[in-house]
Amino acid sequence: MPTNTMKVIRLHEFGGPEVLRYDEAPIPEPKPGEVLVRVHAVGVNPPDWYVREGMPNVPPAMRPPLSLPAVPGTDVSGVVAAVAADVDADVDGLSVGDEVFGLLRFPGLEGSAYAEYVAAPASDLARKPAHIDHVHAAGAPMAGLTAWQFLIELGHDHPSPFQAAQHRPMALNAETTVLVNGAAGGVGHFALQLAKWKGARVIAVASGGHESFLRELGADQFIDYTKSRPEEVAHDVDLVLDTVGGPGSSRFLRTLKRGGALYPVFVAEYDPEETAKLGVTTSGTQVRSNGPQLAELGRLLDAGTLRVAIDSTFPLADARRAHERAARGHIQGKIVLTVA
Repeated sequence: MPTNTMKVIRLHEFGGPEVLRYDEAPIPEPKPGEVLVRVHAVGVNPPDWYVREGMPNVPPAMRPPLSLPAVPGTDVSGVVAAVAADVDADVDGLSVGDEVFGLLRFPGLEGSAYAEYVAAPASDLARKPAHIDHVHAAGAPMAGLTAWQFLIELGHDHPSPFQAAQHRPMALNAETTVLVNGAAGGVGHFALQLAKWKGARVIAVASGGHESFLRELGADQFIDYTKSRPEEVAHDVDLVLDTVGGPGSSRFLRTLKRGGALYPVFVAEYDPEETAKLGVTTSGTQVRSNGPQLAELGRLLDAGTLRVAIDSTFPLADARRAHERAARGHIQGKIVLTVA
């Protein structure tokens, strides 16, 4: 293969997993403020299949422009192969040969991570934790930052497209009970661990096959939603993080004590009369790329305080199979593409 080209997954049309085409494309040149990363692994996330489908469920007014051909993907782990002239190793902390990981250009849809090389904003990257491999590092950025920005620190002042008020995470401590719905998934398993790190008591909601996994991560109580209704089992909860969302999300309002809050990761609608009657609030935000926060997560990953669970891995060329795996659901942790 010529040295100026690379293997890449591209979309030439929108549709199901079958539209993910294994192509050859030019290796990108890093623009000002960017570095070129030789990709070793790519995390697979819901926005990847939203882009693949053409985002049909997003209102047109909120839909970012999507032009074809497009390279999906935002989560990478790899090695810096080149740096733009204005990237200062002393200021940006990145040099050729450094191992890095990052969430690229999100909430934009131009991460272009499903490739052997990607040009990445230096500000979106952090040093890869030394004690985990590229596969685990690639599984961390979007899911980890989503949990961090919902539960620990928002870390930016951009307005949310989903609500007028800025999201302000509730302070978590030993007096706090947190319920995580969808606790075995990417965001959920990070949220459980971050809440435990802050000392909270955590109730994990997932299907029964995930119980031992979630107990190992520190869950104090487990609810198998296939056998019990969480709203009938859990009570006096301070905070619900619902990583599933959808029409059923409002049932979790009834698990909250007065003054409690529900944070939906995916957009959901709630009856303002019901929330007022219950004395609870709802709040959400949209995850954004953030290198410094990722560095904080990296330190916790390096120390073993957090861990990344890997559901499955697929070679880059088999991105279609990775998306088919995602569509089957009941994911434990993260799906990751490996790049030879």
